[in-house]
Amino acid sequence: MTDREARRSGTVSLVFTDIDGSTRLLEQLGDEYATLLEDHHRIVDAAMEAHGGERVDAAGDGLFFSVPTASGALAACIQAQRAVADHQWPDGADVTVRMGLHTGEPVSAETGYVGIDVHRAARICAAGHGGQILVSASARSLIGPKLPDGVSLRDMGEHRLKDLVTPERLYQAVVPGLPGDFPPVRSLETLPNNLPRQLSTFVGRVQEIADVERRLDGASILTLTGPGGVGKTRLALEVGAHMVDSYPDGVWLIELGALNDGSLIGDTIASALRLKQSAAGTIQALIEALAGRRMLLILDNCEHLLDPLVDIVDTLLHHIPDLQVLATSREALGMAGESLMPVPSMTLPAPTEPGDAHALEALTECDAARLFLERGRAVQPSFTLTNENAEAVAQICRRLDGIPLAVELAAARVRSLPPQQIAARLDDRFRLLTGGSRTALPRHRTLRAAFDWSFDLLSEAEQVLLQRLSVFGGSFSLEAAEVVCRGGAVSSDEMLDLLSRLVDKSLLAPEEGSTEARYRLLETIHDYAQEKLSESEEASDIYASHRDWFVALVDQARSGFFAGPEQATWLQRLSDDHDNLRASLQWTHEDPDGADAELTLASGLWRFWEIRGHLAEGSAWLERALARTGGEVSARRANALTGAGVLAALRGDQAAALAAHEAGLLLLRELGNPTAIAAACSNVANAAMQHGNVERARELYREGIELSRSAGDMQGAAFGLLNLADLTAGHGDPAEADALYAETIHTFETFGDAWGMAQATSRLALVSRRRGDFASARARYEEAMVLYRRIGDRRAEARMLAELGDVTAREGDHVGAAKFYRDSLSLRSQLGDRAGIASMFERLAGVAEAEPERAARLIGMATGLRESIGAPLSAAANAELDQFLAGLRQALSEEVLRSAMAEGRRTSLDAAIAFALEA
Repeated sequence: MTDREARRSGTVSLVFTDIDGSTRLLEQLGDEYATLLEDHHRIVDAAMEAHGGERVDAAGDGLFFSVPTASGALAACIQAQRAVADHQWPDGADVTVRMGLHTGEPVSAETGYVGIDVHRAARICAAGHGGQILVSASARSLIGPKLPDGVSLRDMGEHRLKDLVTPERLYQAVVPGLPGDFPPVRSLETLPNNLPRQLSTFVGRVQEIADVERRLDGASILTLTGPGGVGKTRLALEVGAHMVDSYPDGVWLIELGALNDGSLIGDTIASALRLKQSAAGTIQALIEALAGRRMLLILDNCEHLLDPLVDIVDTLLHHIPDLQVLATSREALGMAGESLMPVPSMTLPAPTEPGDAHALEALTECDAARLFLERGRAVQPSFTLTNENAEAVAQICRRLDGIPLAVELAAARVRSLPPQQIAARLDDRFRLLTGGSRTALPRHRTLRAAFDWSFDLLSEAEQVLLQRLSVFGGSFSLEAAEVVCRGGAVSSDEMLDLLSRLVDKSLLAPEEGSTEARYRLLETIHDYAQEKLSESEEASDIYASHRDWFVALVDQARSGFFAGPEQATWLQRLSDDHDNLRASLQWTHEDPDGADAELTLASGLWRFWEIRGHLAEGSAWLERALARTGGEVSARRANALTGAGVLAALRGDQAAALAAHEAGLLLLRELGNPTAIAAACSNVANAAMQHGNVERARELYREGIELSRSAGDMQGAAFGLLNLADLTAGHGDPAEADALYAETIHTFETFGDAWGMAQATSRLALVSRRRGDFASARARYEEAMVLYRRIGDRRAEARMLAELGDVTAREGDHVGAAKFYRDSLSLRSQLGDRAGIASMFERLAGVAEAEPERAARLIGMATGLRESIGAPLSAAANAELDQFLAGLRQALSEEVLRSAMAEGRRTSLDAAIAFALEA
């Protein structure tokens, strides 16, 4: 605790002051208002300081002070009011200041105070009038008989103040020589309204409240839309309480949720406004009674009465210019002049790594977790957020999409279950999340009831489509929905219209930031719709349709994985649908007849998994698919074995890689396709090289070359020669290697194979680099990069940028090398090449020796990323890393080194990339 915090800790009196009519004064005085404000601040500051007070904050014409004692705070307020009354203000302006005094134990921080006591003091001030001093009951009790001469405290009774659950008994300071008679205190008791008393605190939504108030400023009708349980009603009521003193004729709640007869809407409005029945008819009586009045009507739960309600509201707004309407509905009312504001879910905790020291702090800053804490404490007062339960609470909030009703129902379970068990049971959320308030509407007592209400209001086609859409995992494209979900009540032609209607009804969300139309169901709505689908007779047909669509998508994408101008496009398409691909793989795995489709999907996706760095996941899917098709002899199975070998090698499991490639070669020998056997020979040879078996690798390369030549596949033979040249350059005669490279390049040139030429040129560049001929290496890497760019192989282009960085670093130009590495990193991040991204972090660390702490953080980022994707460094690379860290220990203490690396490990991938790209 700092000295300043120590001075502020414990019981303290809080004073808020505010100039009454400041907008009027600003318009009256113009530029001179600044002088008025300066004088005001000086006068009030002086009075507070005279009694030991300290200014905590200032916002415009409002000031916030802390004073050690309640009696001192009251004396300071009295002194300030007298000074304000005696001061000669510019142009003879009439300046009055409202003041609110409350005593409590707010939480002290370096930047000021936080907590409910601060809000209470601010609300007490806001309830007063210019020249008035209002005092809370707690301050009154501490002041006791220590009142200044002639001063008394007048009991103003209990009042409900904005944002505060419990009413506050207020007292007015009656001071000789100062005005003592004021209009009624501005509270929900004295201002015209019928807003119900809230029995629980309102949590968060600061931005949403500000947005609604701003949007109401220029709208006759504003409709808050959103799915059931998202908090539309509570937000509307909170806004009404905030703005109650802005409407001279009141804020009035019209509850329509329990009304089923549209013909009674007018009577319901009249009853809420406490108007008498009239022979003129209800609507005409409303027009006559409300003529000339400025008021806000809150029409709550409108979705089931849209047609009759729109007619009535339209009539009222046309005849009563100063009437405004704030409506809540699961879909737009659809009337002229309507302004819409979708109510978002509450803010969610940012993802953190396990053991992140900042996880608890990040959790307490998000609204959903704060709501869980508040409601959890309501049923279990000892409940608090801890490092032990923080991840479980974060998981609850995220899996419930931050929907307030769902979060509240989950928090109610804290009474009998710890958060870890609540989180574990969310797969059965509709059975778990029951037991809401008995005073709530029936549809708000359980999560299922909330969604049943929305589902029952849908047309048959909308209901069928919603349950079919639950087959998708994550987001989905319009094109996929048109094929997967068509049939029966849903035709492809009306798909877009039906999807739009589900969006309008807050059951489906359009995906932002995508170049194609994509949609997503919130997880909670998805699970509800999936239950509905499982109860139908069409579930297996819809899952099969989903599987067939994504099998076809993978087949289309296969040719774009390797290279070409559409490489990045296909990678992004598969990435967008990764959750759907996972869902299809899972369903085919569980389907007794799904082995064929499972192998097709897995064998077609391994290069995507390789590029995107999903190494462990891809290996697991391939292993499952291969295990189910053990007796199959096919090129498809051989391709799956190749994928398994490639991913195993990247994961550092060279034994598994060799075994998979050996099995693939054996299978292809049985099939007898010489071209495929030649490629498999190279795969096994590459794996053999990792085991140091150079002679076996040489034999296999030569066998592959002969097989390709015998089949007339001269380009395949050229790739075999290229591999043999690499082996010879490292384990044989350099002159022989050069001759092999020359033959390879000549073959690729003969066939116009730009990709092959790029491969050969980049390999020659590596040979030049190893020989210390950096100028030649640079020229060849640049030549290869031009070729890769021409054919659109962006992954290979990123690799060439990294190689150019390595050459530049070897030449001693670390600044130039870092630029190449950052360019490579930028490209790899666009492709989602996570293993490549980790490599760039490591390379950037290697040229950051002038900034050892930055280098350590980069190493931490790389280590964390490699662990998350299952792509460890090789033994040789690990040895180099140990040597590099030993060098960092010469510049940094062990504590600083470990701290920087830990910081890097817990940095999110996006933040890590941004950090690494900083020049």
